[in-house]
Amino acid sequence: MFKIVLTDVELSKNTIPIIAEIIDEGVFKVDQNGISLLAPDRTMVSVVEFRLPSTAFEKYSVTADTSMGLNLANFVNVIKRIKSSDHVTLELAKDNTKLKITVEGNGKRAFEIPLLDIKDEKPPIDQLNFAGRVELESSIMEDGIADADIVGDSVIFEATPEFFRIYSRGDVSSAELEMAKKDSGMLKLHAPNTVRARYPLEYLKKMVKASKLSKQAVLEFGNDYPMRLEFKAVDKAHLSFILAPRVEE
Repeated sequence: MFKIVLTDVELSKNTIPIIAEIIDEGVFKVDQNGISLLAPDRTMVSVVEFRLPSTAFEKYSVTADTSMGLNLANFVNVIKRIKSSDHVTLELAKDNTKLKITVEGNGKRAFEIPLLDIKDEKPPIDQLNFAGRVELESSIMEDGIADADIVGDSVIFEATPEFFRIYSRGDVSSAELEMAKKDSGMLKLHAPNTVRARYPLEYLKKMVKASKLSKQAVLEFGNDYPMRLEFKAVDKAHLSFILAPRVEE
């Protein structure tokens, strides 16, 4: 039903292992547009949205839309065995119960991982309406999260019409990163009013690893409202996360 060849292996190495840190299994859709995944984690605290468009592949042949339930740990174990110079072919095995992954480099290697019967949940993330939007260099987001991690287990994002802040407060320590709208690393800042929300660092530390995919990050959030953190390599890959806020009593 499909046979697709990926030569830019880093697109899989920089996405699937990060997804696997948040969800343990999910349903991958393969259609004329590309490969996609939309799945919540088991705690329903976060959602992963992943798209690898057909343009990212060297060869892309799909004769029928396909859904594949996969264990992410199994998938990652195979991806770790692939070298950056290899060519990777994905297709269904002859019995349609496994995903066959053929790796061509120094010789030809083949792996098969079983398809799982997984309920395809569709979180209504398209209904989210964010009050603030920040576009900045990914490295800045990485620094802000790393700084906050030495202080506590949560971080506060705050946006005003002129400033964006990432900060954390512990019992005796604090960490803060502030950027003005005019600063070079700040690409866009839109917040008609002050918006502020707290989020768990346990998840953000995993999500921000997607910075290796793109030099730019897009953050959308609202007052005590879910946030979306997005990384996009144009025409190659899209990886975004939804994270529920930690609302203080």
